[in-house]
Amino acid sequence: MNALPKQEVLGIGLSIGSFNEHIQRFASFGTDHRSSYVCCVNAHMCVEAHNNQDFARVVSESDFATADGMPMLNQLNGKFGLHQERVAGNDIMPALMAEAERQDLGIFLYGGKQDVLDLITVRASKDFPRLRIVGAISPPFRQLTEAETAAMVMKINSSGAHIVYVSLGCPKQERWMASMKGRVNAIMLGMGGAFLLYAGKDTRAPKWMRDLSLEWAYRFALEPGRLWKRYLITNTQFLWLALTDRFRKRTKG
Repeated sequence: MNALPKQEVLGIGLSIGSFNEHIQRFASFGTDHRSSYVCCVNAHMCVEAHNNQDFARVVSESDFATADGMPMLNQLNGKFGLHQERVAGNDIMPALMAEAERQDLGIFLYGGKQDVLDLITVRASKDFPRLRIVGAISPPFRQLTEAETAAMVMKINSSGAHIVYVSLGCPKQERWMASMKGRVNAIMLGMGGAFLLYAGKDTRAPKWMRDLSLEWAYRFALEPGRLWKRYLITNTQFLWLALTDRFRKRTKG
């Protein structure tokens, strides 16, 4: 299978296809050990890409860029008149585990704290008894040396992993995946906070809030001290990008 087609939204090409089509393509790439990576794009990543040309290239060169956040999804559907489904990392993680279990594909966990990786492994063994989690690495927070990186690549590849879940936070995890393309023989997916959610250390906004693009408000209510600056700046800038894009389209029209 080939990658899904993309449509450009606010400077980012987003993959087009149903949620299940995405899962099947990810599994197919994994089966073939195709060195590739997936970016789950939300408003924060969009703003990061807009502010940094190098990071924008990392996202644009991804094999898949899913519409993770509702603001991105709404922009995509509004611009092209589509009915694209949301393809969020929080939903991809268990769904691809189920598909990996069905196809006997090995999953490797990279990133996060060791206790989180342990909790994920324990829960997955209950949710998907035949799923093979073939390895896990909790890397140090500092930058790895080339020798350490080479040893890590060897550990992942020697495990036979078909799928690598990555949780290093945006934009670090996307940069890491891009640097590992051609070295890690698997499809890599930037899961970010999905690790904490699946491990039971985090909670998710109710569906009605997610559907109304209010997931950020739920997160902010839980951690106002840590997130107020990020959401104030990111959400404001994303809104500005969306408004200026709409204005440009009307002017050209």
